[in-house]
Amino acid sequence: MFQDNRIVIGENAQGGTCSLLTNMANRHGMIAGATGTGKTTTVKALAQDFSAAGVPVFLADMKGDLGGMTDVCPVNFWDLYGERGLPLRTTISEMGPVLLSRILGLTQVQSDVLQVVFKIADDEGLLLIDTKDLRSMLAYAGENAKEYAMEYGKLSSQSLSAIVRSVVALEADGGDLFFGEPALSLGDWLCTDNQGRGVVQIMDCTKLIHHPVMYGTFMLWLISELYESLPEVGDPQKPKAVFFFDEAHLLFNNAPKYLMDKLEQTVKLIRSKGVGLYFISQSPKDIPDSVLAQLGNKIQHGLHVYTPTEQKAAKAAAESYRPNPEFDTYETLTNLGIGEALISFLDENGAPGMVEKVKIMPGQLVGTIDDDQRDRCIKSSLLYTRYTEFMDRDSAYEFLTRLNMEKEAQAEKAAEEAAAAKQAEKEAKEQARAEAKAAEREAKEAQKKQDAFGKEVKRAAASTAKTTAGTVGRQVGNVIGSSVGGKFGKTLGGNIGASLGRGILGVFLKK
Repeated sequence: MFQDNRIVIGENAQGGTCSLLTNMANRHGMIAGATGTGKTTTVKALAQDFSAAGVPVFLADMKGDLGGMTDVCPVNFWDLYGERGLPLRTTISEMGPVLLSRILGLTQVQSDVLQVVFKIADDEGLLLIDTKDLRSMLAYAGENAKEYAMEYGKLSSQSLSAIVRSVVALEADGGDLFFGEPALSLGDWLCTDNQGRGVVQIMDCTKLIHHPVMYGTFMLWLISELYESLPEVGDPQKPKAVFFFDEAHLLFNNAPKYLMDKLEQTVKLIRSKGVGLYFISQSPKDIPDSVLAQLGNKIQHGLHVYTPTEQKAAKAAAESYRPNPEFDTYETLTNLGIGEALISFLDENGAPGMVEKVKIMPGQLVGTIDDDQRDRCIKSSLLYTRYTEFMDRDSAYEFLTRLNMEKEAQAEKAAEEAAAAKQAEKEAKEQARAEAKAAEREAKEAQKKQDAFGKEVKRAAASTAKTTAGTVGRQVGNVIGSSVGGKFGKTLGGNIGASLGRGILGVFLKK
């Protein structure tokens, strides 16, 4: 019940009320207790009261039994898988390599390689929005690993392959639905309705809880985003928002030290942003001491003490409270009934109050709702059209796909040019051979003609020479024959001289 800047939690044995001051609600808190002791009822009551106080609330619905909050509060339903609520998404870049490594179950070496890939994408202005962007970027980094080695260090092909396999496994498990746009804007969660009531954002985790690493990492991302995106407000009269994280141990299980250090620092500093974080778990020991020390408001339901380990945990829990002389804290804690709790809230000065035993005021009882009611609530939300229409803007996948297409086109063009050049070279060689053969034929033909012409010239010269020799021989014979035998002798001598002249010249010509 909310009244006078106080949230009344329950009644003590003397009939008095115990209240949480709203101006101390951003100092964080814890709700712990064994199964069946009343934690969920307490959470529902607190959520109703914060909403009535005008404080926006976030709840993780692990069992699907918080839907009835619609009867008393303005509610939006969310679901990472988009099945039982508005799709809840973020981008790969916003998740970051550290948290993403945890989701993917990477080794330290693989995580280091993933951080380098993120750095390359950032340096080259490539947006990593969804898992196909990440896979494209991993492939691109692998193809250009040698070029990047000097500036970013060696990118092991084995590590890159292992990361790709993890991404594919995440996609096969439906985890890729969490990455995309429109990404969640936390400003849409920090709002009130027209009556001034804080809107309750209920995240359905009935399916997600079967993937505990994904659930825990999402909650760590949410805390980190709250811290990074909200402005400093100091100590407001009431929180800007209150977040309840159920199954809190899943946030811390197997988290690497650097992640735990970051979470511890965020929990310390986020209260100045006006945000209250409340961790819900079965036992305080589920929460690391470094975080537990930051939780000023505690509601402790009953603990089972059947084993020495449980007894030790219960004693440690009892010793963490400021003692009340009216009762033994340990004995009371181990004998609390359903709906009873030990509480300790911060007073006006921020000091822990003395522990009290109270009966929790359950608030307005709410239960489950059917699928039709849930669907009507989802579709009537003012945020319905903003988050249900999936966006796939230009990012690393599209850019690298175009780049690969350009490279393929260039390679194809180069291959075509090389083939054309080779064909041209072949044709040039064939033409040169043909021209050489033609030249050879022409040379032979010319030589043949030249030889024939030479023979003809030789024959003509021989004929001329014979004629000349015959004439000379005839003239000589005429002179000799005339002197010897007169006219008859002249004729005979001329004929003999001509034949003899031609015959002698013919012998020389043959030589």
